[in-house]
Amino acid sequence: MDDARRFSAEFLGTLLLVFIGVGSAIAARVEGGVVVVALAFGFVILALVYTIGPLSGSHVNPAVTLGVLLSRKISVFGAVAYWIAQLAGATVAGFLLFGLTRWGGVADQTETLGTNRYGQHIDLGGAMLLETLLTFLFVLVVLVVTSRAEHAAVAGLPIGIALAAVHLVGVALDGTSVNPARSLGPAVFEGGEALRQLWVFIVFPMLGAALAAVAAPIILGHRTPLHRPS
Repeated sequence: MDDARRFSAEFLGTLLLVFIGVGSAIAARVEGGVVVVALAFGFVILALVYTIGPLSGSHVNPAVTLGVLLSRKISVFGAVAYWIAQLAGATVAGFLLFGLTRWGGVADQTETLGTNRYGQHIDLGGAMLLETLLTFLFVLVVLVVTSRAEHAAVAGLPIGIALAAVHLVGVALDGTSVNPARSLGPAVFEGGEALRQLWVFIVFPMLGAALAAVAAPIILGHRTPLHRPS
């Protein structure tokens, strides 16, 4: 029963993260620009850390789950179940966003359902580097902050700030992934070029997360990262 609750929390949390974060790009990117999108992602992860963090750790991101797995704070079974829940939640969010733009009268200001892309403002090599470094920073913050019990009460704040910061850098370049689930959900319904480029926004966020799992113990010394809230 507890496992089912945790997996359900990851499903719902990822759904909300993608729907609100990507939705902000779809509905407000032209008017509010990068700042609105960055704040939407930062605020929603901040809220989720305190809402579902005590239950599931609020990973809501396969890259975070990989970092926690490599830190030996979640089992392989648990990680795979989290990944399934996260990808399912993101796919449902993608469908809801698709529905709003096709049948709900919402104008898609990105014209691509908020998908991640390279080619216009950044090339393939640049997107690979960008996603690796931005995800490295975000997952490193998650792993280090959540390892320190004295910071547990305020862990959501640096996590939210870190996610907002990486979006401030990346939104104008490739839309900012740092989360394979966030990239998958909209791409499934946009299709075309978004699906063909999707591998970049899966592989390199996961690489960044793996590097963060290596770096976190160096920063922490004798302490190893915990996985909640994250």
